[in-house]
Amino acid sequence: MPPYETPMLMLLARLVNMCGGGAVGETTNVVQKDAEFDVTYNDTVTSENQTIYAFNHTISRNKTEGVRVTVDVLSQNLKSPILFVVRQQQAVLSFQVPLILRGLYQRKYPYNHVGRTLCQPPTRAISETQHFFIDVSTLSSQGTNYQLRVSRVESFTLQTDKKFSFTASPSQPQYFKYVFPDGVDTVIVKVNSAMNFPCSVMSIQDIQCPVYDLDNNVAFIGMYQTMTKKGAITVQRKDFPSNSFYVVVVVKTEDEACGGPLRFYPLRPDELIDAGNRSKVVDVVVSPAINSEVYVMGMLFCLGIFLSFYLLTLMVACKTPASPYEYGSFGEFLMSFGFARAFLLIGFSQLTALLCSGQRQHRSLDSVGRSRQESLSSVEEDDYDTLDDINSDKNIVRTKKFLCVSDLARKDKRVLSKKYQIYFWNIATIAVFYALPVVQLVITYQTLWGLNLLLVSCSAFNNILSNLGYVMLGLLFLLIVLKRDIVHNRAMVRNELNALECGIPKHFGLFYAMGTALMMEGLLSACYHVCPNYTNFQFDTSFMYMIAGLCMLKLYQKRHPDINASAYTAYACLAAVIFFSVLGVVFGKDNTVFWIVFSVIHILATLLLSTQLYYMGRWRLDAGVLRRMVYIVYTDCIRQCSGPMYIDRMVLLVMGNIVNWSLAAYGLIERPNDFASYLLAIAICNLLLYFAFYIIMKLRSGEKIKCLPLVCILFTAVVWGFALYFFFQGLSTWQKTPAESREHNRDCILLSFFDDHDIWHFLSSIAMFGSFLVLLTMDDDLDTVQRDKIYVF
Repeated sequence: MPPYETPMLMLLARLVNMCGGGAVGETTNVVQKDAEFDVTYNDTVTSENQTIYAFNHTISRNKTEGVRVTVDVLSQNLKSPILFVVRQQQAVLSFQVPLILRGLYQRKYPYNHVGRTLCQPPTRAISETQHFFIDVSTLSSQGTNYQLRVSRVESFTLQTDKKFSFTASPSQPQYFKYVFPDGVDTVIVKVNSAMNFPCSVMSIQDIQCPVYDLDNNVAFIGMYQTMTKKGAITVQRKDFPSNSFYVVVVVKTEDEACGGPLRFYPLRPDELIDAGNRSKVVDVVVSPAINSEVYVMGMLFCLGIFLSFYLLTLMVACKTPASPYEYGSFGEFLMSFGFARAFLLIGFSQLTALLCSGQRQHRSLDSVGRSRQESLSSVEEDDYDTLDDINSDKNIVRTKKFLCVSDLARKDKRVLSKKYQIYFWNIATIAVFYALPVVQLVITYQTLWGLNLLLVSCSAFNNILSNLGYVMLGLLFLLIVLKRDIVHNRAMVRNELNALECGIPKHFGLFYAMGTALMMEGLLSACYHVCPNYTNFQFDTSFMYMIAGLCMLKLYQKRHPDINASAYTAYACLAAVIFFSVLGVVFGKDNTVFWIVFSVIHILATLLLSTQLYYMGRWRLDAGVLRRMVYIVYTDCIRQCSGPMYIDRMVLLVMGNIVNWSLAAYGLIERPNDFASYLLAIAICNLLLYFAFYIIMKLRSGEKIKCLPLVCILFTAVVWGFALYFFFQGLSTWQKTPAESREHNRDCILLSFFDDHDIWHFLSSIAMFGSFLVLLTMDDDLDTVQRDKIYVF
């Protein structure tokens, strides 16, 4: 023993005596023993004696070994615990046995078997002998038996790409060292276990003392994850100046953090709860992360996939005119991109005025005044109604047994153009004010994590990059719609008969809104995937509801342009859907009152919408609505038992009510955990039902589906099938705890960069783009058919 240790021992003995190591006036006997590694020491300690075990440990700069202290207390019903103090050259570790660990609500769990690894700071010398001492003391006057064993951990340093297995428990945490090899700047630490529970924590900490390796302090420094079966953390060399780090695995005292059951509450505040066997076998593998070449290949692949759609669109557009009254080539359209830039700045209505300004100079003063009036952004659809007898004419026309598009396309085209442009302007405004706080939150996340503002620094960069398809294909769809819009406006200026009186009336405002919504879905989904959690789930779903709603509105608008919902009403309804989505996630789980209220509102909304659709918007909501309903039921169903006047509409609405009532009953009975997806499923089911009805009625009416929309329908159906397959693979989800979500993690299957969810992003963006093209082109066969020969359904 070095000579400087003698006064230290004397001081320690005096401190123990002063702090209650014995009665007043008594002295505590201090016994020092030279101890050896891998030897089990059975001894007894009381308040009157203290034992110090002295160890010599040779450390080398080229070899790292761990030192592990294992303690067992053999006595039962201890009144005072045994205190173990490990004094090292640069660190002190102390713990008591039984070790009391606290869980939720301060519940106490005692552990009589404790194992701790000593912190070993790096040495600069080639070889150095260090001394450390283990002091054992207690305040109990009765003798307490214990076992002490100190052993070397030969495999203390983890090797790259080599699995290392060990066992951990709440009182026996484990940690190991990893040193970055030359040429490796980023590694992925993967921890796996065959056992769901007990819940555990994986932590990455710098090489420094002390090491935080207990349940109550493991989250203090470094990076950590809760885990059941799987956990993985990406570690960069630049974050660790010593080019090495500790991998710490701690088993928690309770399982609530991993979604496990809540233990019973103790009857007394000081009651100790038996924790049982909470040992867990864990495997650790440290592998090099993907290099920059894989990132570049992933980005090039993503760009190549979606740029190919631009190329394919260009090829198709060069060969196929968008409509029978289009005489210009696609090259002519490309020359119009100067106008497209103006269009992005001053809007769709102003672009029309610019394109047509040269043709209108010879018009009368009255026409000039009307042109000025249409250029005002404040003009809305309620400012005009060109029906001569506004009330009687509507009621007569809309109650005909067989309606044609000409019957529901009687309003001034300028009015309807303004009406549907509002859809785009409103969604553009919503997008700006919705996206700004989302981006701000993402930047805050990045800052809190200590990362720069480049998304490439995110560990989930692949999930962010794969959303690029929504943005690129949404922009491509806007360009396709813009081309059709320009061509249609030119035909209108030339007063071509096909443009004025044939085909489905061309209104592009909803199409512009759909393309914008698709782009925003990509942006917000990327922001959500920076850190998917309970607080930002709505970023990923809000514009999905909008896309579904806009598609249904566009389908209805095709045959009902005069009576389609206004933008304000439509967005108000979509806002209500998003509001219920938030309420359902926050309050809907196992909340009977919420599910009853939502189901009632769902059914009432279905009935109200069915009534409005059946009577073509002529059903007034006022104080006499219930009286009229009873009267109609009495006269049509009881008194004369007449069949419905509009058979096709009735079939659609009956099927729609069956579907929606069934979905409402399912929600009320099953109460699905993922309320946002349940709400989205309602929207998608209604959209698919209406789309199928539209196709069937189109074919029943003797109309045809041209080659291009038919190819789009088949292609989109196949892509949707593959997309849904990857969507239902059960990957990570915010509805569960982070530990439970990580159980579903899988390796990247595409280019070692994109996982199943990324493939869902790719395929769903392509499928949505294809669905939009179907809506855009499915009635191209009617462009030469008079509107009074096109049926309404």
